[in-house]
Amino acid sequence: MPADPLSSALLPAGLHDVLPPEAAHEAAAVERLLAEFTAHGYQRVKPPLVEFEDNLLSGSGAAMAKQTFRLMDPLSQRMMAVRADITPQIARIATTRLKNESRPLRLCYSGQVLRVKGSQLRPERQFTQVGVELIGPLEAEADAEVILLAAHALEGVGVQHLSVDLCVPTMVPLVCRGLGLAEEETARLRAALDRKDAAAVAAVGGPAATLLQTLMTASGPAERAMQVLASLPLPEEAEKDRRRLTDALRLLRAARPDLVITVDLVEHRGFEYQTGLSFTLFARDVRGELGAGGRYRAGGRTGEEEQGEPATGFTLYMDTLLRAVPAPAAKKRVYVPHGTSWAAAGKLRAEGWVTVVGLAPAADPAEEARRLGCGHRLADGAVTALE
Repeated sequence: MPADPLSSALLPAGLHDVLPPEAAHEAAAVERLLAEFTAHGYQRVKPPLVEFEDNLLSGSGAAMAKQTFRLMDPLSQRMMAVRADITPQIARIATTRLKNESRPLRLCYSGQVLRVKGSQLRPERQFTQVGVELIGPLEAEADAEVILLAAHALEGVGVQHLSVDLCVPTMVPLVCRGLGLAEEETARLRAALDRKDAAAVAAVGGPAATLLQTLMTASGPAERAMQVLASLPLPEEAEKDRRRLTDALRLLRAARPDLVITVDLVEHRGFEYQTGLSFTLFARDVRGELGAGGRYRAGGRTGEEEQGEPATGFTLYMDTLLRAVPAPAAKKRVYVPHGTSWAAAGKLRAEGWVTVVGLAPAADPAEEARRLGCGHRLADGAVTALE
């Protein structure tokens, strides 16, 4: 029996067809972003959609294990995984295929990812990621470079009212370790801080309670947060994070004093594999994050990430980004009647027209042009606008 047309159009939750003109809008935005990245010295790579499971989910990729689809490879009889994030793949390429390339290594990419489930802010399970990875350097200048590049690229495709939220997801565990808290206590504190529950922090925080409450309430505009952070008696274990955040913000302000920057001193959700300064990108009145990035270690095995190569970078989410970018003006379409020479239609395209060629004679060329979505038609060798 033939398939029911309505059933054929039904897609799983979180998956959808991208139709005209949105598909062209996304493609154009992706290419503009990649052009900006390559202009800053980032070289494009293209990893596969599917890899062996044990490779894809090792090291930093382990954070995406619950979001990853698996399947059996009928050739090798090994389990494979569909990528849910591209960053671990770039880390693999950098530390294997390109391990002998000079550092710092700058790579950029774009591609589709598939996840087991969406989130409240991003119900889509398949979407396009675009991003960069900077492999090798430890300097704060590298952190500043990727943040400034992300901001510049987003503004270049038309994002307005951009803001950058900085965080250091390793700071709270280091504070807790420096003050002698056990792992179980630290886990309860992290849960309370995630809820921004000051009473719970006071109840379970022990010797760290006052310090962590201050960090939580200080989060906000960058200058105010950093003023509070500078005055706090942090344990020596957390001093490196404070210094890195301070240095990076100084570099950002020197380059972009106009950029809206906030600091969340206790955030860690979504940054499970980050090992230092991290950030999230937002635009006013746009639901969800435009992108995120930060410090991690490339090439370290699960549980031994500190042995990997230092790296930082960011990923932009095109489904959210397109809600913040005005659609470009549609190119003018001209109907080219049946029988027109290929050369004549080519001349119009060279002049910037989108040509829609008639494949059979039309009794009313003007009406045929309207039916095919054209605002102009070619008649007697000249382009005329439809009334």
